[in-house]
Amino acid sequence: MIDTASPATAPGAFVHPALFYRDPEEYTAGVGDFVRTALAADEPVLVAVPGPSLEALRRYLGSDADHIDGVDMTELGRNPGRILAALQGFADRHPGRTARIVGEPIWPGRSRAEVLEATRHEALINTAFAHRSATILCPYDTGALAPEVIADARRTHPTLIESGRELASPAYTDAAVVCADCDVPLTEPAAEAVLVDYAAGRLADVREHAESWARRTALDAGRRDDLVLAVSEAAANSVAHGGGKGRLRLWTTPAGDVVAEVSDDGRLRDPLAGRSRPALASGNGGRGLWMIHQLCDLVEVRALDTGLTLRLHMTINRRS
Repeated sequence: MIDTASPATAPGAFVHPALFYRDPEEYTAGVGDFVRTALAADEPVLVAVPGPSLEALRRYLGSDADHIDGVDMTELGRNPGRILAALQGFADRHPGRTARIVGEPIWPGRSRAEVLEATRHEALINTAFAHRSATILCPYDTGALAPEVIADARRTHPTLIESGRELASPAYTDAAVVCADCDVPLTEPAAEAVLVDYAAGRLADVREHAESWARRTALDAGRRDDLVLAVSEAAANSVAHGGGKGRLRLWTTPAGDVVAEVSDDGRLRDPLAGRSRPALASGNGGRGLWMIHQLCDLVEVRALDTGLTLRLHMTINRRS
């Protein structure tokens, strides 16, 4: 059982432990005890984990499962850039109370690109929830996930839970460093990409070109509209914040999925931009990137000294 009496979990503190588990029994016991401890303290509980794990937890919890908010993370977190706002939103709906959250953003079968963005998300949780009263428990399957994923979990979580023991992580690393390490070079497309250079006054041309190209893909009408809107927002951000110009590349993968990449001379000054819901009174700051994250199945971000690149993915056959 997790030692919930640890000083790190004192009221008003933010706690972000990684739960390392080796089998389903250890998973349900570790997460289940965490949930029951929270319910016994009358704390609000959100459980965002892959669907099969959520169902197993409901069976383990029995009638206690009726008192939690459960979400399938394969839907909520298909794009890891969407997760943080959902966790913040849950905490915001319970002001004055300590939110207890289970979030499993990395599960077996995630692509390397998804894992990198989910690792970035895990690091940014520590920034977004600093000084908030909350505990976010993140389970990691040590038997099925790659060793480098587990190593990164030790870097993104200040607290670790292994074999029922809670301890400080000696590998815990500042979020800015982890995010920089996630900015590995993007792979070049296997297929030839269509190039569109643009500047102020040509945004309508960008939208028209993207729309015409998307009609030749396997995306249905609704998804084409999502792609064109996401590309339009990214290009508008280039003109407004990326030096007034940018480049759009469009291609399809061997599986038929659609990729749009927007690059410019901009800087991502706020690493939480697009991941936290922008305030209504904040003007347009962050709204474009927020919308892009909501529209796309994956957004790869590369924030380098040489500029900013957003690679937007739209999958044809959505998978869990």
